[in-house]
Amino acid sequence: MSNRAKRVKIRTMKPADSPSQPMHDSIARDLGRQRLSRRHALWLLGASATATTLAGLQGCAQSPVTGERILVGISEAQEKAADAQYAPHQFSEDLGPIQDDAVNRYVSRIGAELQTHTHRPHMPYSYRVVNAHHINAYTFPAGAMAVTRGIMVNLQDEAELAALLGHEMGHVNARHAAQRSGQSLLANVALMGLALTVDEQWAGVAMVGGQIGASALLSSYSREHERQADALGQSYLVQGGYPASGMTRLHQLLVDQEKQTPSLLQTMFSSHPMSSERLATADRLARTQYADSLARPTRRERFMDEIASLRRIQPTIEACQQGETAMSRRQLPQAQTAFARAVRATPRDYAANLRMAQCLQAMGKTQEARAYAQTAQNLFPQEAQAHRLAGVLALQMRQPAQAYEHLTRFDQQLPGNPGITFLRGVALEGTGNRREAAALYQRFLQSTRQGEAAQYATSRLQAWGVR
Repeated sequence: MSNRAKRVKIRTMKPADSPSQPMHDSIARDLGRQRLSRRHALWLLGASATATTLAGLQGCAQSPVTGERILVGISEAQEKAADAQYAPHQFSEDLGPIQDDAVNRYVSRIGAELQTHTHRPHMPYSYRVVNAHHINAYTFPAGAMAVTRGIMVNLQDEAELAALLGHEMGHVNARHAAQRSGQSLLANVALMGLALTVDEQWAGVAMVGGQIGASALLSSYSREHERQADALGQSYLVQGGYPASGMTRLHQLLVDQEKQTPSLLQTMFSSHPMSSERLATADRLARTQYADSLARPTRRERFMDEIASLRRIQPTIEACQQGETAMSRRQLPQAQTAFARAVRATPRDYAANLRMAQCLQAMGKTQEARAYAQTAQNLFPQEAQAHRLAGVLALQMRQPAQAYEHLTRFDQQLPGNPGITFLRGVALEGTGNRREAAALYQRFLQSTRQGEAAQYATSRLQAWGVR
């Protein structure tokens, strides 16, 4: 709930660093010889950055909560469309839903019971625990929610989980996202390209940093919106049969986390400002307005039983948190040690293997990184990020045909990412298939004419005489 999270310092290309025609030509020569250098591969990946925005006309609507007129940037239909179009990409950036159907069903059951008490029970709410290790939770405008496994193992009972979900429902029901500017509601869903517009030495660091901060791109709520979401969430919590103190204890957990480790990874809700003032407000309401609820059970035993499988791998989750913290500080050897500990503790953990692969990639250990990426692919073939990383590594290893295969698998699972379209074109160019590469470059240029990727695609089409 804090937007004071320290950001990974990413040095993007300065204007003077922008590639010239000689850069384009040198990359083309590499592709022709199937000898794509690491520097050129990373430049191409960085150039694939794309910003995806959802635009809408502003207008007035009636608040579902207060009945007052509010200024909104998007309609309810657009809220639902945003969830359908963008939420899958964000959940994948957070390494996909955990491969534990029982835990996901449990969280969904709690959410489904709670949503019946909201002001917009008709919205298409959905719930999942994602593989991300940082302490966070977030929602899209129409109620597509994610809770990270990093926070799940820190919650103490079902009342705290209900408070967590209730807070997010508060944002949905008050239409806070819709009240923001519709011109930039969702920005930069394709984070891989952004993450790699950096010095090649720290490419993997930036990738992790981009994923950690990804949910912050979803919304940047005002303090007033946060207070309203707290109040609504606490109301839904009590109506759902829980003690109001669940919200108080959730806030206390988050304040304690921020004081203990005020870093990029330990701030709950990077998109939500946290403060002791909000903790005090939740406590006051619990002791006054909702005092009658305080004797209700917190359902701790049921919560602990339901998430027992997650608690068993808590050492792995904590090791990954430590590894990500080290990566954000560019302490790659320490990060590798932490991820190795995570993999040893749970060898078949998708997220631990993927993070190890990203760390090794950042260290320039491409061959070793590929082995972990392949393990991650085998463990969770339905999740797209391992396929993307495998494609990146294949490009760096001068294996464009394999890169195309991996990137195509990503595209099949998460279609609509222009950056992946561009990279598939790069891979095909590396195989000598100019005709299909040109088609992909043309498709990419339909989405944007700006940026370094567009410059490169345009230069190749001009060189080949394609209009």
